[in-house]
Amino acid sequence: MTRKKKRLTLIIAAMAVLGTALGLVLYALRDNIVFFYGPSEIVAKDLPPGTRVRIGGLVKKGSVVHEGQDVRFAVTDGKHEIAVSYDGALPDLFREGQGVVAEGVLNAGGLKASEVLAKHDERYMPKEVVDALKKSGRWQENADMGGNAQ
Repeated sequence: MTRKKKRLTLIIAAMAVLGTALGLVLYALRDNIVFFYGPSEIVAKDLPPGTRVRIGGLVKKGSVVHEGQDVRFAVTDGKHEIAVSYDGALPDLFREGQGVVAEGVLNAGGLKASEVLAKHDERYMPKEVVDALKKSGRWQENADMGGNAQ
């Protein structure tokens, strides 16, 4: 074998090893790559209690209950809803009917959130929330999701 062929063989072998390593890493992280799941996806996956997840959707109207520092609300995508409990100060822009992403641990009663993120202005909604709402058939292109007339 010539020196050129040896070098080419070494490069091809190195690329194959790197490709295999990348494939294994992506396979191992396949469920963690998603930014969040919608309530319908959580119900469909039937995840066991103790699973750490991010749930995105709309805060269900009439579901927000304040009990001192504790807050309970429901996140919905129009088909299913997940109860969320959160102990802490909510973002200033958090309100019913708006997009939200809650991160925490699933338990028998829903999600015990450690972090709640709200949209940053009245027209913005995270792309992932819009995609989940479109997938569930609840999204209306020109609808004002916050109930504010423009």
